[in-house]
Amino acid sequence: MANSSFVTEFLLMGFSSLGELQLVLFVVFSTLYLIILSGNFTIISVILLDRSLHTPMYFFLCVLSISETLYTIVILPKMLINLFSVLRTLSFMSCATQMFFFLGFAVTNCLLLGVMGYDRYAAICQPLHYPVLMSWRVCGQLAVTSIIGGFLISLVGTTLVFSLPFCGPNKVDHYFCDIFPVIRLACADAHINELVIFIAGVLVLLVPLIFICISYGFIVRTILRIPSAEGKRKAFSTCASHLTVVIVHYGCASSVYLRPSAKHTSGKDRLVTVTYTIITPLLNPIVYSLRNKDVQIAIRKMIGKTGFFPKTL
Repeated sequence: MANSSFVTEFLLMGFSSLGELQLVLFVVFSTLYLIILSGNFTIISVILLDRSLHTPMYFFLCVLSISETLYTIVILPKMLINLFSVLRTLSFMSCATQMFFFLGFAVTNCLLLGVMGYDRYAAICQPLHYPVLMSWRVCGQLAVTSIIGGFLISLVGTTLVFSLPFCGPNKVDHYFCDIFPVIRLACADAHINELVIFIAGVLVLLVPLIFICISYGFIVRTILRIPSAEGKRKAFSTCASHLTVVIVHYGCASSVYLRPSAKHTSGKDRLVTVTYTIITPLLNPIVYSLRNKDVQIAIRKMIGKTGFFPKTL
């Protein structure tokens, strides 16, 4: 290693192998990115402006939408530029920074989904104690803890990757600096680092998911005890949007990060990664706006106030 030159920049291969299809991908991803930004901005604005949505559930949805918006900003602009650029390089420090923020927001989203599951449990199973269990002080503490916890875990993961020496190949077989495509380029034994990252990934994904499953076990038991069919439907409708986002988010993330590094295949991973870096942030505002009547009413009220449509819509 004394005669080796250390890597100062990485080359993001991305979708370079697709040739002319990159133009089609640029149009598709640009459109989806604009929808993600406008959809999440709408959700955030509606929740902040409509006092009827100033409840714990929508507070956490607002924080989740902000986190997912920043999550996409970390990755998608650079990916769109690379689809048209011949020089697809990213400096060593920029690659580490991108990984840090990507992981930070990704883990924050996982923790927030767990917190939202607890909120639904408290609302349905402990309605009399709900104002105490989910006071604004508690909500703020849970949100801040999720954010700080997410970025502390990200700091550990990023440090484990970039503490390794990189002195050989610098072609990252991905469209952003993700953990496993980068760590494969290290010119030292990375088995211990990979093992620690794998264990951390298991904890980050499975602990909140198990917590959500337990919460929904109690929720289902409580809903089944409700005598009227309308009461059951109304109780479950408040959870349907959250459940949909949880299934997609955890399903895609688990398929990538709950496998040993040796079993990763770049082509398949890119396809799955597109799902949770683009489809999941896109799904969140669509699901909550289409399946949630409170949000629909608030959006109509906001549109009515702008004067584009009659207020009677």
